Amino acid sequence: MAYDAYINAMGACLPNAPIDNEQMEGVLGALGRQSSRTRRVVLRNNGIRLRHYALDPETGELTHTNAQMTAQAVREAAVHSGGTDRVELLSCGTSSPDQLMPNHASMVHGELGDAPRELVATAGICLAGVTALKHAWQAVRGGDVKVAVSTGSELASTFMRSRYLQPAGGERTPEEVEAHPELAFEAEFLRWMLSDGAGAALLEREPSGPGPSLRIDWIETCSFAHELDPCMYAGAVKDSQGRLRSWRDYPDAASMQTDDALAVKQDVRLLNEHIVEYTLGQGLSRLLRRRPLAAGDVDWFLPHYSSAWFREQVAQKLDELDFEIPESRWYTNLATRGNTGSASIYLMLEELFNSGRLSAGDRLLCFIPESGRFSTGFIHLTVVEP
Repeated sequence: MAYDAYINAMGACLPNAPIDNEQMEGVLGALGRQSSRTRRVVLRNNGIRLRHYALDPETGELTHTNAQMTAQAVREAAVHSGGTDRVELLSCGTSSPDQLMPNHASMVHGELGDAPRELVATAGICLAGVTALKHAWQAVRGGDVKVAVSTGSELASTFMRSRYLQPAGGERTPEEVEAHPELAFEAEFLRWMLSDGAGAALLEREPSGPGPSLRIDWIETCSFAHELDPCMYAGAVKDSQGRLRSWRDYPDAASMQTDDALAVKQDVRLLNEHIVEYTLGQGLSRLLRRRPLAAGDVDWFLPHYSSAWFREQVAQKLDELDFEIPESRWYTNLATRGNTGSASIYLMLEELFNSGRLSAGDRLLCFIPESGRFSTGFIHLTVVEP
């Protein structure tokens, strides 16, 4: 027997006080005068004004682990439904777990310290939170469990601290970045864009109050890795043929550090050429062949884009596909939350869910691209009364 699955509550964890653009470098540490100049150009183009870091602003030391942030979001999502003890399945997605092993879901479960349950951890980058949600949705829908929680979370700031980064020898000049903002992605885009946070969604078979619920109608993901090389990666270095040399292949730690093998990197050329065309152009075209969906039926469009610089490109691509959604129906909190990777769609949904702006019958379309090796995800939700 198949059941419907409803998001009945959502939780979020945004660590510490928000950090504005002028405070960022003081928290992360400076990389040099040219870096500071480039920062201003990048921030003007990415449209981010505030973000949260799980770092002490005075010392730069860690204040929260990824698992701690995620557990806090889970508790917040479960507080109105009898607490975390009722959760039968915990499905956690992240691209930045606190360690290689054990998996992230195990560490979150340990932080919760409540009751035995099934665990699933999904890897990836921005889509990790989507695949975690899809697993939870399918488990509730298939009758395996009655109550599930899925999460998306990131602890990106630890990668961005100056103590772990070296100014790139081929760093773009501020003048080059001014003329072509995408060029900054390679060296500094990620540093001035990524931030920390966690979100959680509580799923049950029936809608429950006190407010509206979100029925999950479908979740679609698609990878284009068979056609494209890696674009965003960590724990590896890309060679001239586009292949990744893993950190495991280095003879010693010193040579690995020299190549910044553990740093998060972005191939700007691939990103600029393919991210919108593949994840939205081809991704939405494929989706519309599989699902009956018209732009006029979408009341809320929640696009996850890494920078406001991509907003116009997304709008143009929707127009090309004859799927125009007026920007008055778009919802994003990039400016005040930053890019939190796999947590971004959860934090957008959580804010909208608790805003009082949703009405019964509203239909939400979420678009989540991933540049890791180019994948895309779409989530369709309908607002229902309890």
